[in-house]
Amino acid sequence: MSKSTKWFLIILGCLALAVLGFSVLIVSVFSGAGDRTEVVTSGSGQKIAVVELTGVISSSEDVVRQLKKHRDNKSIRAILLHVDSPGGAVVPSQEMYEEVKRTRDSGKPVVVSMGSLAASGGYYVSCGASRLVANKGTLTGSIGVISEFLQFREALNKLGIDIKTVKSGKLKDAGSPAKKMTEEDQQYFQSLMDDVHQQFMDVVEKERELSQEEILALADGRVFTGQQAVDLGLVDTIGTFEDAVKIAASLAGIDGEPSLVRERRRVTMFERLFGDVAEGISDVKQEILKRPVLSYRFVGP
Repeated sequence: MSKSTKWFLIILGCLALAVLGFSVLIVSVFSGAGDRTEVVTSGSGQKIAVVELTGVISSSEDVVRQLKKHRDNKSIRAILLHVDSPGGAVVPSQEMYEEVKRTRDSGKPVVVSMGSLAASGGYYVSCGASRLVANKGTLTGSIGVISEFLQFREALNKLGIDIKTVKSGKLKDAGSPAKKMTEEDQQYFQSLMDDVHQQFMDVVEKERELSQEEILALADGRVFTGQQAVDLGLVDTIGTFEDAVKIAASLAGIDGEPSLVRERRRVTMFERLFGDVAEGISDVKQEILKRPVLSYRFVGP
């Protein structure tokens, strides 16, 4: 074997080892994403499942999946839904509310523990529960609908960019960022808002057993403190997370200290290294590009 052939084989072997090492690294970095496991975080008695609803609501998939799983699990005696959310998209909020209500109506208690913020869509979802518990300083309510439209027309004109639209149906391009919203466009979207707002009010009226007059007085988008919400009938009682645990245990007939079961997702090496950056990019993308047309969302500070 010639010297050049030996060097070629050595280099080829080194490249193969490098590719193999890189492949192993990639697998180790990204593997395990989505793997979930249940862990008992406190207590040793009968089980209460804790489901987290945090951040802006853009999807109902994870919360609905957990509610279904815990509802069908006979070893789970009650569900504690911890809500700390300004709300978000209308349809996911409605889907989660329906699943919470379905679980409650099945006979398995669902108790909501409100964190710092359980507003708009967060409050909508909460209305399906057996009991609503808020801290005195919780901000909740915000019964309303909002839609925001980006307007690029003037900026495009300054850049010398023109967009020609071909359409059938005079309202087909209503809300387009490339055109000025007309009075007719605005009336069209307002009619959608009013209908979805009425859906929100109907749920609150039914679940909180309030009159139409009471709901109309409260459903102007305002948030209320937990104490105000209790006084107005929007929330059942003031209490901490631990108080909500005790209420859930009582409704489920659990004696002694219950076990709290939480679902944990395996964190990949990639998420450990770049999780904050990826989450920030995702938040910006959601805020700018994927903002739903209709939102049950609190837009305060």
